Amino acid sequence: MGSWVPGAAGSGFDEDHLPYGVFDPGDGPRVGVRIGGYALDLAGATGSARTVRGGAGDRGAGAGVAVDPDVAGLLTAPSLDPLLAAGPGAWSAVRGLATALVTDAGRRSAVEPHLHPAGSVRMLLPFTVADYVDFYASQWHATAVGRMFRPDADPLPPNWKHLPIGYHGRAGSVVVSGTPVIRPAGQSRLPGAEPTFGPTRRLDLEAELAYVVGVGSALGVPVSGAAFARHVFGVALLNDWSARDIQAWEYRPLGPFLGKSFATSLGAWITPLAALAAARVEPPRRTHRLLPHLADGGGLPWGLDLTLTVAVNGTEVSRPPFAAMYWTGPQLLAHLTSNGSPLRTGDLLASGTVSGPAPDEAGSLLELSANGTRPVPLAGGASRTFLADGDVVTIGATAPSTGGGRLRLGEVTGTVRPGPA
Repeated sequence: MGSWVPGAAGSGFDEDHLPYGVFDPGDGPRVGVRIGGYALDLAGATGSARTVRGGAGDRGAGAGVAVDPDVAGLLTAPSLDPLLAAGPGAWSAVRGLATALVTDAGRRSAVEPHLHPAGSVRMLLPFTVADYVDFYASQWHATAVGRMFRPDADPLPPNWKHLPIGYHGRAGSVVVSGTPVIRPAGQSRLPGAEPTFGPTRRLDLEAELAYVVGVGSALGVPVSGAAFARHVFGVALLNDWSARDIQAWEYRPLGPFLGKSFATSLGAWITPLAALAAARVEPPRRTHRLLPHLADGGGLPWGLDLTLTVAVNGTEVSRPPFAAMYWTGPQLLAHLTSNGSPLRTGDLLASGTVSGPAPDEAGSLLELSANGTRPVPLAGGASRTFLADGDVVTIGATAPSTGGGRLRLGEVTGTVRPGPA
């Protein structure tokens, strides 16, 4: 089975991927999927848009494709919120419908008018971010940072191999890919000096993967890792921008705050878990026995064989391997809810910086530049230790696809802008 959409084959956005997003072609938001170089308006392609938009979504293209009324209601919303909350049965039905739309040549005449070149539409934040939690799931990242800041002690804290360390971030500053990132100001202190307030001098990137929660849970009821696929809709790339000097001065004893909360960029396209079936691999070997609620379960594992890429101003500076992450998505979910904390539709669970063991596999400039002591070369003779105003950071990723090739996750990008004068 292949797609009739021109250019879909081999694009990384084939019919075996179909990530979801929300885009505006100029007359309002559409729930859609990415296929090749196009964004497909699902409501328009099925004729559902006319029942809500009074014909605006149809644009005279014909009657569309018949669709179950319950599914149609999920497609006409201005965000993915209703689809996320609908659960695995609805996720499967919509994915089956989207697959049929782009592979059944008999439907081409009804569907093709609702394909929009991806570069011609404005991408929107695809769902309402309810809560944002950032973890610290890479052993290689945690070890590198520990060696920098605690050179005379064990780089990993004693709890690290027993539980996924995390903190609750600010959901209100999660922005869609492409949104400019304003250089934050804050309080910091140079060694031996008094604290000062001003723009961060050590702005950093953090290459991460985020899990998007669909179905919520009740307060006081833990969710086991075995229920991961019943609650998590999919994944997206994420850049958790960090002001390292602000963070270093403020984080003890309660952890990250203003050094993180100014902006978190999220990829506009959400890859459903079903598209990652061929990417599932065993996580790294466990060196400590895990308590029962975090133990790796039987069946297919939830390590993911994703290769990330990090580029600054078009120069690739790193290729972090997600398969090296010590803690898996189900373990993050189980730990988050183990005290009875509820899940909500739109919760965002970020992996923390993705890094590997090799020097060119680090997911932050903090690591790549050895805490600012080793400039990272860029094209044209430029270099960076931390980000300058005007820099463009782009994070991408690929993974094995169920069709035998490789899928591409939607990029997350952002341009650094100077703060207020």
